[in-house]
Amino acid sequence: MTTPDDPLIGRVLERRYQIDAPIARGGMSAVYVGTDLRLHRRVAVKVMDSRYVGDPQFLRRFEFEARAVAGLSHPGLVAVYDQSIDGDIAFLVMELVRGGSVRELLRERGPMPPHAVASVAIPMLGGLGTAHRAGLVHRDVKPENVLISDTGDIKVADFGLVRAVAEAGVTSASVILGTAAYLSPEQVSSTDIDARSDVYSAGVLLFELLTGRQPFSGSTQLALAYQRLSFDVPAPGDIIDGVPPQLDDIILRATERHRDDRYVDGFAMQHAILDAVDDLRLPAFTVPAPQQASDRVTAAIARPIRPQQAPPPPETRQVTGPGEPYDDEDVLDDEYGDDGYGDGYSDDDYYDEPRRSALREHRGAPDDDRIDDVMPPSRRLAALVWFLLIAAVAAGLAALGWTVGAGLA
Repeated sequence: MTTPDDPLIGRVLERRYQIDAPIARGGMSAVYVGTDLRLHRRVAVKVMDSRYVGDPQFLRRFEFEARAVAGLSHPGLVAVYDQSIDGDIAFLVMELVRGGSVRELLRERGPMPPHAVASVAIPMLGGLGTAHRAGLVHRDVKPENVLISDTGDIKVADFGLVRAVAEAGVTSASVILGTAAYLSPEQVSSTDIDARSDVYSAGVLLFELLTGRQPFSGSTQLALAYQRLSFDVPAPGDIIDGVPPQLDDIILRATERHRDDRYVDGFAMQHAILDAVDDLRLPAFTVPAPQQASDRVTAAIARPIRPQQAPPPPETRQVTGPGEPYDDEDVLDDEYGDDGYGDGYSDDDYYDEPRRSALREHRGAPDDDRIDDVMPPSRRLAALVWFLLIAAVAAGLAALGWTVGAGLA
């Protein structure tokens, strides 16, 4: 987590995304609650660690992966809205999930019963399968990257970040990327990675959900990673009672050391779990969000916002055509909702009348109380001359008409 003195709080990135409050920090990035000032909605803003910002290889891969994930649509994936670089900040704008991670739920409640594990696995594997069919590989499937919303939705986050970091010039070629406990054997021994690597990691994750522990241990992260090259993941039913054989078989197949023996992708593993749910008649279940994490996100959303002073506006372009109004698509005329992000959040908190007036002035549009004083002096003089000329002509015509009328009489 960041400190209250975090310099990013209140900053507006790309003149659109305001950083409001911190949520969490990891090794590669920090996540904040933010506000999209254009669409008036809450978002999550992931800010990458500063050591990557100056690396052109990372930035190219970061942009490519973000675009690829933004093109995916599945309820089991955290939606990606935007990606950009603002000065020394590389960031990703995503759907804000009010809730927490599967890791936090494990800490609060311990191992899950089979029906709860199935309720996590089915949407998670659907999201992974959607990405796999699009040619994407997550590379870091773990409980921290599987989120649970307050309404029980399961969503996979952080697609593509590991690959972007892997191609960064600041990353040593000898470093094993990903989280050691969930790596597939081929991630440890080579760089030849495909969808079946995510299947292995998903199998390890489900093993942990059922048993409350990881299948391997080691004195160091490197030793832990190399365990999977020599040993198989055990059946969860050998560790804890009550695991149906069907789930044992699914996890054993998903975690085969030779990837040709695994499910080909997330969808294939999902279908196996759906068949097991039908065979076992497991009840439908809504997975609860971890309470502490949910409270933390709610508190971050409700935290008072400290907007920074906006930078000086660029010079306003001059209008060349007579009477042509200044126009800018960024002027926010319509009122939008906040998509349900944050109790008490209101558009009026950000766009009250003083701010609207300032925005109009910034865009070059006059305020209502100054609108009738916009004619330059030269045009006033020309108008006066025309008025006097027209008045003289009218008087002459009136006199001529009077004379003609008198003669006829």
